[in-house]
Amino acid sequence: MEETISALPSAPDLIESLRDIGYSIETAIADIIDNSITAEASTINIDFLWNDGSPWISITDNGFGMSFDELKESMRHANQNSDIERNDSDLGRFGLGLKTASFSQCRQLTVISKKNGITSALEWNLDWLKLNPDAGWSILKISSEELNNLTLLSNIIQSHLQDTDGTIVLWRKLDRFDESQEKMNSLFQRTRNHLELVFHRYLSPGPGKQGTNIKINNDSLIAFNPFFPTHPSTQELPSQNIHLENTVINVQPYVLPHYNKSTREEYEKYAGNEGYLQNQGFYVYRNKRLIIKGTWFRLLKKEELTKLIRVQIDIPNSLDHFWKIDVKKSNASPPESIKNELRSIIDKIASSGKRVYQRRGKKLSDRIKEPAWNRIQKDGNIQYVINRSHQLVTQLENQLSSEQQSELKTLITMIEGSFPAELFYSDIAKAPETLSKPDFIIDTYAPLLEAMIQPMKRNSIPPEEIVVRILSSDPFASYPEETEKLLKQKGIINE
Repeated sequence: MEETISALPSAPDLIESLRDIGYSIETAIADIIDNSITAEASTINIDFLWNDGSPWISITDNGFGMSFDELKESMRHANQNSDIERNDSDLGRFGLGLKTASFSQCRQLTVISKKNGITSALEWNLDWLKLNPDAGWSILKISSEELNNLTLLSNIIQSHLQDTDGTIVLWRKLDRFDESQEKMNSLFQRTRNHLELVFHRYLSPGPGKQGTNIKINNDSLIAFNPFFPTHPSTQELPSQNIHLENTVINVQPYVLPHYNKSTREEYEKYAGNEGYLQNQGFYVYRNKRLIIKGTWFRLLKKEELTKLIRVQIDIPNSLDHFWKIDVKKSNASPPESIKNELRSIIDKIASSGKRVYQRRGKKLSDRIKEPAWNRIQKDGNIQYVINRSHQLVTQLENQLSSEQQSELKTLITMIEGSFPAELFYSDIAKAPETLSKPDFIIDTYAPLLEAMIQPMKRNSIPPEEIVVRILSSDPFASYPEETEKLLKQKGIINE
């Protein structure tokens, strides 16, 4: 028999290392909420208080609660095998979330749970462990008397668990918070936005279904559905199923509305902080809980013409090992076989997203018969050049001497060569809704209009045809209402 020696890790040192696993405040709280949803809670309360520089955070649910033995097991690290078959609604995996998420934010984790009217409480205290290194992986048991004597705990219990079973997760000694109440308020606004997205399908599950009510300091969260399915211009493309390991992965593509089809507020809201360009791609949900968003898994390059495409992917928790779901449940990577399936789906849906822009461009080109700029495609390159056949250009050219005509051509070439393509692309990619046409100033446009009307009058073109030609020529095609008013003033259009 081979000789063995014990190599147990130091509890204080290992836990300190686990604190830096990579949680943010919002992903840490989301991990705790996962446990509440698994416990079938209908209401989850997140409370926080700056408390004069000694802040605390509590997450309370009215789920089925835990007995003392169940609570003790939940406080143990890696208390479940990630490969075992779990309930379809289970949002956990490794049995680490409660501890690692909490330790990432605090040094004192207290969990109070009530089941069948009996309350139990246990605590991890990292400072106590540091002072008692020989205690190993020991946790502190809190008696009923101690609970009653601790004002904070007593108040939270009275507020949330007085008449119901459930669980309270309390974080104290929040040593990673800046010493600023404003900073804490800002972090919780960011947390609110994150939770409204991650759990939007629980907050608003659809007609006839009971949603989960999640509150922050008694203010209910409002579901944020990134696919904007309620807008009439959102395209819901045909869904497709991928089969793996006797399970079904559902893929549902959407194309969001072009900014001209939505209000400015709507467009900015669904762009998100990162913008449409970064938020395009796959949104992977595990049991309706968002895991990762805005990625093509390197199957497609993020570009302007596909930025309105978002694809909902639903996977069951039985495929966690295939998708490499991490401990924080904030990252995933599909297996190669799934990538191949997704690649074929992308090829079909990418053209739908691009058509939103291409159709608008085609409609514009169909309406404007005499453009100021011509789009030239040659040898795979696209250029925009001034339309030298535009009526205003030819009229001016005919009034000039040969030398002046040459100077005009030089000026036009200079303007074409100075077209700010890179700057324009940057602006349209970041915020297309902020780009606007120059204001229609009558004193500026009236002479241009007159210059176009007079030659047509001399050629006895009827007023109806003049109106058609003017409204289909640049720059007036971009200002139809203002141009019609000018035409009425000039008697071309009858009042």
